[in-house]
Amino acid sequence: MLRAFTARRIATAAAYGGGGITALGGLTFGLVLAEARLARKIILATPNGDPPVADGFYGLSLPGDPLAFAMLGDSTAAGLGVHSADETPAALLAAGLSSLADRPVWLTNVAKSGSRSEALAWQVERALLAEPDVAVIMIGGNDVTARVPPAESVRHLAEAVARLRAAGCEVVVGTCPDLGSVKPLMQPLRWIARRASRQLAAAQTIAVVERGGRTVSLGDLLGHEFAADPREMFSADRYHPSGRGYASAAAAVLPAMAAALGLEPDMDELVPAPRRGRGTGVLPVYLAAAEAAEEPGTQVVGTRVAGRERGPRGRWAALLRRRRVAAPETALEGPPDLTAA
Repeated sequence: MLRAFTARRIATAAAYGGGGITALGGLTFGLVLAEARLARKIILATPNGDPPVADGFYGLSLPGDPLAFAMLGDSTAAGLGVHSADETPAALLAAGLSSLADRPVWLTNVAKSGSRSEALAWQVERALLAEPDVAVIMIGGNDVTARVPPAESVRHLAEAVARLRAAGCEVVVGTCPDLGSVKPLMQPLRWIARRASRQLAAAQTIAVVERGGRTVSLGDLLGHEFAADPREMFSADRYHPSGRGYASAAAAVLPAMAAALGLEPDMDELVPAPRRGRGTGVLPVYLAAAEAAEEPGTQVVGTRVAGRERGPRGRWAALLRRRRVAAPETALEGPPDLTAA
């Protein structure tokens, strides 16, 4: 419950221009900053170079007019950590979307390594040149590590989503990943990073859903798999995902893209998410956001209750979760039934 109210405070501060609360409150930063510098040295000791360029057509041999898909965000959206374009999340999503829609997809990836949420303004400018039908945004990790006030980060994201939606583009946001899963981080930095990441992810969800977008909680990018096999799921720098890691993230995001575009599902893989033993998940958005931040792979989308978008405690939102998670090699074969939203 505390995370829900914290997320609502951040989102409210973002909407009204306030500073909000800081991610780390009044903690002393001496030890934390020393550990952060050490972790950064370990991460940067294995440079990745530039991410592969994945822009272009996917499914070009298919009939019909192409769908335009834009990818925005930071190094995770850009695909840093892999060596071939087809391993990047944008390429995986474009190929999966083409297969589901049975038509070509034109991918424009404007994501840039090192980007914070403030960079979304110029990324949206570039993305809109392609007149996208759907956009995916993955952002937030660099805001946490740079100690950007959460309300400021959320404000930039909210403005980006609003501009894309105003242009008729559907928007799916993969919320801030859980930086507490990064191996070079030690305690207490690991705990602080996890807390700040989930706090920001919940606030992002509120802002995005309020503006007509959908979110998918990436958490630690489907953390059970990452925790079980970190050598395979992380790239050589132990910070960015590997090809398998990006495939898991894409498998979580693709169903939300399909739902946003109204594509007919092939199988019923998504179901209303239970609220930890308290029934299905239709909640005020700030409570849904807090639930999703704790459960990687959960989708949050605006919904109606008794024909109304809003209740006494704000915008209604539905939580959806995958009934079963396919292996990375087959995760993009078909979308879930999203009609519940």
